[in-house]
Amino acid sequence: MAELFKRLLLATEHTEFDIGAENLAMAMAARCQVPLATVLPLVSNPEYEALAPQLAARGEQEAAQKLAQLRAQADTARVVIDLHLRRGEEPYREIVEEARAQRSDLIIIRRRGKRSFLANLLVGEMVSKVVAHAPCNVLIVPRDAHIWCRRVLVAAEPDAQGRQVVATAIAVAAQCALPLHLVNVASGEALRASANAFLTRMVALARDNGVIAQAEVRVGKPFTEILAAAAASQADLIVLGSHGNHRIGRALVGGVAQKVMGLSECPVLVLHA
Repeated sequence: MAELFKRLLLATEHTEFDIGAENLAMAMAARCQVPLATVLPLVSNPEYEALAPQLAARGEQEAAQKLAQLRAQADTARVVIDLHLRRGEEPYREIVEEARAQRSDLIIIRRRGKRSFLANLLVGEMVSKVVAHAPCNVLIVPRDAHIWCRRVLVAAEPDAQGRQVVATAIAVAAQCALPLHLVNVASGEALRASANAFLTRMVALARDNGVIAQAEVRVGKPFTEILAAAAASQADLIVLGSHGNHRIGRALVGGVAQKVMGLSECPVLVLHA
């Protein structure tokens, strides 16, 4: 894992909803023996600061307290932390720009913040925008999640991006000494043979890299089958590609990725091609 992700960026507002992401980021940094860059976005703009200077000052004080708490948490975990407070109108933009500035290869972020009408189904709007516009891979962490220790599940299509997604999942499994479960969800029985051929090649690739691997083809709704496969295999990390709309870049993240991110009980690693 250290070879895969050397430049970690924790994106947090240090609320109760960020606990899982913060703990997992600290654990990853400690395990990989790498520093942990951290960005705390603060909503602010010149008009707001001019019209409500007291509220702006209070926000700055609260942000300073949160940064101090994060530093203390990192000290306890024996992690070198590099803290950054970024002010702007759109928190997701500040996170994305910090990832670019840090040349991050992985952003670690919570799944959602305050509970909303569809909180049990959807990823938070800010998080969705980070995933869509990020210059690197993103790890989405549910509130009660922990670092993986049982099995890695990778969902991939039999195409170039699918091979890249599987290769990354193999590397994660290898460096964590975990077994790998590969799954392809076919749209119909007619595609089962080609899916099986793809998975057979990927299982061989995993075994060539010292990873114990098994695979299965499922037919049905992709997000439903991916989540069912994760539960059945007791995987505690899901790896998949973003599959955004290539005509508009990463303005949208694929619907399958959105639903898996929103419903998974374990962390989801979304890989950008």
